[in-house]
Parts: sequence; C-alpha cells; structure tokens
Amino acid sequence: MEQALAAADTAWVLAAFTAVVLMVPGLALFYSGMLGVKSALNMIMMVFGGFAVTAVLWVLFGPAAVLGDSVGGLGLIGDPFTDIGLGSLLEEDPDGGMPAALTAAFHLLFAGITVAIIAGGVADRMKFSAWLVFSGIWVVLVYFPVAHWVFAFDDEEAGTKGGWIANALAAHDFAGGTAVHMNSGVAALALAIALGRRRGFPHVARPHNLPLVVLGGGILLFGWFGFNGGSAGGANHTAGVVVLNTLVAAMAGLLGWLIVERIKEKHATTLGAISGVIAALVGITPAASLVSPLGALLIGVVSGAVGCFAVSWKFRMGYDDSLDVVAIHLMGGVVGTTLIAFVATAAAPAGVDGLFFGGGIDFLGRQIVAMAAVFAYSFAVTFLIAKALDKIMGIRVDTETEMRGIDVPVHGETAYVMDSFSPTGPSTLRPEVFAEDRDVIVPKS
Repeated sequence: MEQALAAADTAWVLAAFTAVVLMVPGLALFYSGMLGVKSALNMIMMVFGGFAVTAVLWVLFGPAAVLGDSVGGLGLIGDPFTDIGLGSLLEEDPDGGMPAALTAAFHLLFAGITVAIIAGGVADRMKFSAWLVFSGIWVVLVYFPVAHWVFAFDDEEAGTKGGWIANALAAHDFAGGTAVHMNSGVAALALAIALGRRRGFPHVARPHNLPLVVLGGGILLFGWFGFNGGSAGGANHTAGVVVLNTLVAAMAGLLGWLIVERIKEKHATTLGAISGVIAALVGITPAASLVSPLGALLIGVVSGAVGCFAVSWKFRMGYDDSLDVVAIHLMGGVVGTTLIAFVATAAAPAGVDGLFFGGGIDFLGRQIVAMAAVFAYSFAVTFLIAKALDKIMGIRVDTETEMRGIDVPVHGETAYVMDSFSPTGPSTLRPEVFAEDRDVIVPKS
C-alpha cells in the first residue's frame, strides 16, 4: 500500500513538472505579444536564454544551495559544495520514496521561471549578451539565497538546518509568493531603474498581437496548476484544495482587474482580463494551502484590482517597467503574502488561523518581516549587479538598435515574414517597412 501511494505521489509530481515546463513558452508568448513587433523575438530569446543559464548553474550546485544544509546553521544559504554536479541524485531511494532527481528538477523550474519573469521589466533595450551574464550572476547571488530562506525546512532526522524565513521566522509562503514573485518583481524594478527608460517613454509601442498574449496567459494558467499543485508534494488532499483555490482565485482576479479598468478607463479589455488572471495566480501562490475557496476569491479579486491600479504607477513615478512585472508579480506577491495573515483558516490543509479566524497579530508581523527582507536584499543586490555589469560590458543596446528594434540587429530575424505576392509578381515592399511600429500607447494622466 505504501509503495502504491509513493508511486502515485511521484506520478502526480511528474505530471505537475510537465505542466510547469509549459510555463516557459507560455511566459515567452505572453510577454512577446505585449511588445511591438520589432523586439518580439528578442523577448522570447530572453525568456529561454535566462532559463538555460539557470539550468546549467543549477546542475553545478543549485539544489544544495537552495535545499541543502545551511552554512553555519545561519539559515542564509545552503552549502553549495556538498553535491556538485548532482551525482548523488542518480541513486535510487531504497524505500521507494519521491525521487530526489524529480525534486531537484521541479525546483529548477521555479528558479528558471523566476529569472525569466525579470526579462519583462527590461524589454526593448537590454543587450542580449548582458542579459545572459546578468541571469547567471543574479540566480546565484539572489535567487539561491532567497529560495533557501523560504523553501528549505529543518530536518531533525537528517540533522540539517534550513532557511531563516521558513524556520526561525516561521512565515508562510506555500509556493513562492516571496521567493519567486516578489523576488522577480523587485529585481525587475531595480534592473529597469539601473538600465533607464526606453527612448520615447511613456509613448510606447502597442502590443502587436493580443491573441498571442491570451494564448501565452492561458498556457501559464494551465502550468500554474502544476506550479501550485505540485508543491503539495503528492497526490493528496492538499493538492486538491490547492488546485481548486488556484482556479477560483484566477477567475476572481480577471473580474477584479476588469471592474477597476472599466471604472478608470471606461473599457474592459482583453489585455486587462488576462493580466488580472496572472496577477491573481501570483496572489494565490503563497496562500493556496492556507485558505478556503472564499479566501481564495478574496485574494484573487484584490490581486487583480491592485494590479490594475499599479500599472499606472510607472507613468507617475517615471520608472520604465516595460511589461508591468512590478504591478503583476511584485504587487501580486505582496497582496497574497499579506492577506494570508487575515484569511488563513485552520480548516485548510496548512492548519493555521489568520486574524479573521482568531489568529494572532504576530502572524501578520512575520509576513511583513519576510517581505521586507526579500525586497531589501533583492533590490540592493540586483541594482549592484546591474551597475557593475554596466561598467564592465555595458547593459543597454545602442540608440540605433533600440530605435530599429532588437530582433534584426541582434538575432538576424523578424517575427513575421511579410512578403506578399500579387498576380504581377512579388511585392516591392520591404519587410522592414512592416516591422516599424507606428501605433503607440499614450498614457492617460
């Protein structure tokens, strides 16, 4: 019986793993469609490129740094030198438990997607070579430590110490509201400030393909059931509650964003709808095992509404977060991580009560400390990495490349082949003419 249950758990996490893998192309399409056509391919390359660099470094020392025994028992970083190359993961568990290689692979996806999310903040203007170097340095110096803080738990049987947020602070973050979403959102903000605004900001190119955005967002929605559901660790009651909460929160987020958008802009847009879904998915990520479906609805609708309000902040404050990583990921992470302290219920799998159900105020305090620590560390280190790379190799494309679009000068490709044929022969119009973005978004005051 126990072996059958272990096999079922492994099968579920394998299925979740494959769903999360789809989030990589989903994010690439979601981001790419929101850009003008001249840099659409560059964004796809940034998503996949950042993920690729992360995968290589993960094999070298990622699992030990994130999930391993904390260096000096301080809870700051796992010992990265305990399993270089992951050779130990080839050994089969004699008890038939969850394969260690699968656990490592699942957490690799978290790391790679966190890096990829950052790319949305610097679209249209960052050197591809600098992005790849930045990705490698950032995942080692920022993601690995922060993920250790949040995801590594003490193991008394093995005699290992985990991260300080998960253990000493005892803050709650089910699947990465702080380590993944706040972390990437803060990093995108810091990198965007270091890089500077796009030329012509705030008059920026319109999304060139909204159906592509919705397709990418739909793939992300699908993958999120693996992201959250797989974090339950098996085919169990927790997984069932988590996927239900994930779905209802996403739909509430769609409505929350559209309500605010309708009031503010007098329109309910397709881009707003899918953005609300993603913002709510971010919000429910830290809370999925701690709240009831009603709590999930509240987190979803608030995440969507706050995200819609936050989109305009970049125009008021002057930072150029190209694809609203701050509004969706940073603020979604803040909303979800904060609201846990109010709407968590002991009836949910995690068994913890928030303030609305008789829990103590210390719950909220712990959540705030965790968020503040991630914000401060991620922003400071990201900004320093960006400034150092700018001094060493330069991180921004030249003016001509930025105005022309990055796809052709850097990648030698265009997203669409625009040659047309008539009865008299090929059109004389050049493809690069079609590649010019003539429509721009003019932000409302």
